[in-house]
Amino acid sequence: MTILIAMRNLLHDRVRLAVTLTGVVFAVVLIAVQGGLFVGFTQATSCVIDNTDAALWVASRGVRNFDVAHPLPDYKFHQILGVPGVARAKRLIVRFANWKKPAGGMESVELVGFDIGSGLGRPWDLASGSLDALRLPDTVAVDALYLDKLGLTPAARNAEIGDRRARVLVITRGIRSFTTSPFVFTSFENALKYTPMRKDQCTYVLVQPAAGVDPKALRDAIRSSVPDVDVFTRQEFSQKTQYYWMFTTGAGMALLIAACLGLVVGGVVVAQTLYATTMDHLPEFGTLRAMGAPSSYIHRIIVAQAVAAALVGYVFGIGISFVLVALAAHGGASIVLPWFLAGGLFFLTVLMCVAAGLVSIRKVTRIDPAMVFRGV
Repeated sequence: MTILIAMRNLLHDRVRLAVTLTGVVFAVVLIAVQGGLFVGFTQATSCVIDNTDAALWVASRGVRNFDVAHPLPDYKFHQILGVPGVARAKRLIVRFANWKKPAGGMESVELVGFDIGSGLGRPWDLASGSLDALRLPDTVAVDALYLDKLGLTPAARNAEIGDRRARVLVITRGIRSFTTSPFVFTSFENALKYTPMRKDQCTYVLVQPAAGVDPKALRDAIRSSVPDVDVFTRQEFSQKTQYYWMFTTGAGMALLIAACLGLVVGGVVVAQTLYATTMDHLPEFGTLRAMGAPSSYIHRIIVAQAVAAALVGYVFGIGISFVLVALAAHGGASIVLPWFLAGGLFFLTVLMCVAAGLVSIRKVTRIDPAMVFRGV
């Protein structure tokens, strides 16, 4: 009976119901998009780290993030190889470079030079081509998302990095850069030619421990054996990079503030619309009070209305959000809506709607039953 009365209240005024559901849907989409932008930006800052199989990352002392690090001299690489417990160590180059478009113009790119044999640091999710193609001189891989930005067409796949030819033989899908500089992957040997780094330098050393060796124990062993380097597990370096870009730069703080504002605005919209809906039905609640209905019974009706509005609004809102995520995948914005965010948003929507309903309960339970007979 409680649910039936709640549904009749909601369906009695279709226009008011549409306004209420629109408010809930708007709140869900707003929070999902802002939260998805925050998650997408966070994941983009460390995507290369997270998609590299290396257990340990070794960098020059004082490194703060993946994108900017001082070169490591080659003798550090050999010292790392000599640490007991190291099964494999490979060098990686990460450097910004100038990309000259085939038809003229220039763009900044972030070059990633990896060891072809081990594949550590390689691009993932290939759309066309193979990694073996990058063994050839002057060959690179770029993401399909940035083909137009880099001035590439099916008929024009040759550009220049610095003053050296770059042939695009591999296309990836979904490897986004959080900066305006797209990732360009190539072999370690090609990267040395594209950057001013010397042959006896690299940016990172990627380490795999021997079987049975704990990565954290090997991390500590490298720290004590090789001076003037920072050593991180993959998770530690990923979190360090994410923290740097999210909390020590203006871009990250702007997204964090926007996500928080989205939550606040969404909550206010839901509270206002549901409160107005409840207030519109004060005469009906007054009738129930005149008939002797206890306060707890009215509470259940209001909560049932709020939950029903939350469920319907969430379904439509999350559906629209996933459509926007799919559209963003083909554009410059990176909106990521993982299961934990979508699930958490469901409980948040129910909580906001119930809280908005509870705000009006005090007003409803203080209704004078005589208002029904006065026609107020």
